[in-house]
Amino acid sequence: MANSLTQLIQSNKARLLDLWIQKQLTSDSLRDDLMSNDELRAQSEELVNALARSLTEENIDQVDSIQFDEVFEILSGISVYRAQQGFSPRETGLYIFSLKDAILDLIRQEITDPARLFEESVRINRLLDSLGVVTFETFIKGREEVILRQTEEISDISTPVIQIWEGILALPIIGTLDSSRTQVVMENLLQRIVDTGSNIAILDISGVPAVDSLVAQHLIKTVSATRLMGAECIISGIRPEIAQTVVHLGIDLSNIITKASLASALKHAFAMSRMAVKRIDVDKKAL
Repeated sequence: MANSLTQLIQSNKARLLDLWIQKQLTSDSLRDDLMSNDELRAQSEELVNALARSLTEENIDQVDSIQFDEVFEILSGISVYRAQQGFSPRETGLYIFSLKDAILDLIRQEITDPARLFEESVRINRLLDSLGVVTFETFIKGREEVILRQTEEISDISTPVIQIWEGILALPIIGTLDSSRTQVVMENLLQRIVDTGSNIAILDISGVPAVDSLVAQHLIKTVSATRLMGAECIISGIRPEIAQTVVHLGIDLSNIITKASLASALKHAFAMSRMAVKRIDVDKKAL
């Protein structure tokens, strides 16, 4: 076909890019706080050029053609980047759909035959809708990666192992203790035991909202792993409601040292280490 749709797009890349950029810059979804206009134009230009290179009259109706691999790769990278930068799914979706609007504006300006205009508009709609699906799929993947990374970072932050005295470590646990987090707790604790040569570890569960049989099993596993490293473990923060729950569930913690508070656990750790902390009177005149 003379002056086909693909030829029209390929010969008007610069014009198409300008139309698209104009639509983006005037859109309510523009986020210049997350991306500069120069960066927006560079991303858009790369995608337009790749689309123009990939399009042929044979594959325009076959979105799964391998010739679109470059387009999908670029679009996936843009979607993941936008997810990492904090764009919403709606803002990311409007990005690709505004390209469809720009292409439709271009062909309306160039094609005067109503029948052909309708036919080409349908083809463009089908193609860009498929690219929109790719956009959403990769955006979700990018967002999941961000959430996973943040979850891992929060998990590391929320399980700090602190050396509170020579030979004594403390691990305050805040939040729910599940299987994956128990693994992080054990790894961090055991590594710190090796690094510091400590022989006593205090697990403070004051910040754990509730203790059920599963949480108790996780604690027991952590204590067992600590003992295998040659260190003794003390569990502190046993509140009255936790004690009642443990008894009601029939969980046996008799072979584990438990204390009501971190202060009590530290005092017991001092006794195990044959140390004592005493209050002394200081002569104010000597200060």
